Amino acid sequence: MSTTTQRKRTNNASPAPSAEAKKEFALHQYDNTQGHFSLVRTARYLVTNDKDYLWLAHIFPLAGLLFDFFDGKVARWRNSSSMLGQELDSLADLISFGVAPALLAFAIGLRTPLDTLILTGFICCGLARLARFNATAALRAGEKAKFFEGLPIPSSLALVGLMAYWTKQGWIEGPSAEFTGIPLGTLCLREKPAGFLGLDGCAMEVHKVSLIFGAWAAMMVSKTLRVPKL
Repeated sequence: MSTTTQRKRTNNASPAPSAEAKKEFALHQYDNTQGHFSLVRTARYLVTNDKDYLWLAHIFPLAGLLFDFFDGKVARWRNSSSMLGQELDSLADLISFGVAPALLAFAIGLRTPLDTLILTGFICCGLARLARFNATAALRAGEKAKFFEGLPIPSSLALVGLMAYWTKQGWIEGPSAEFTGIPLGTLCLREKPAGFLGLDGCAMEVHKVSLIFGAWAAMMVSKTLRVPKL
């Protein structure tokens, strides 16, 4: 290979990322990791029924919020942003504040088919909320908005806090005698036909508190709800 060809390839190579860019990328990675840790701890609780894993699963989304705050601070301090950073931030938010709370709700007892349908809708609405935020931010071209259109997805930490309170009180489903079940019980939408397969009971059942997740999902994608920025 000629020396001239080697020089051309060297000149065309992408410049190495700066130290500041590496720090920003690392913060995005830590933000994403907290949501992943929450998912893993929730899964471990489902397998082992060890309450310590459940408590860790409640804590990690809060850690995700702290890293989300700090990576925004770093971006504003450097007065720079990138498409990669924006997409990583959205992915981390979806995992930490969408998928992790929904899986937590499943772990503590929202497990009927209708419950899981509502929780899946919650995740999808969180994804739609993030996609709309990125699209409107691109259209504003640097202009700062004075309000959020719909609930921001980190607001789901309020649901995580509520589930942590239920866990402390023992108001969750589990094999232990200390667990008394989800508050407010279930709502039967359709009874099984009499004598159907020799079984009685409810054919379509949903926990009433699942409706809180459904309402929260609707508020996240609402175009009329405006939340002032602090």
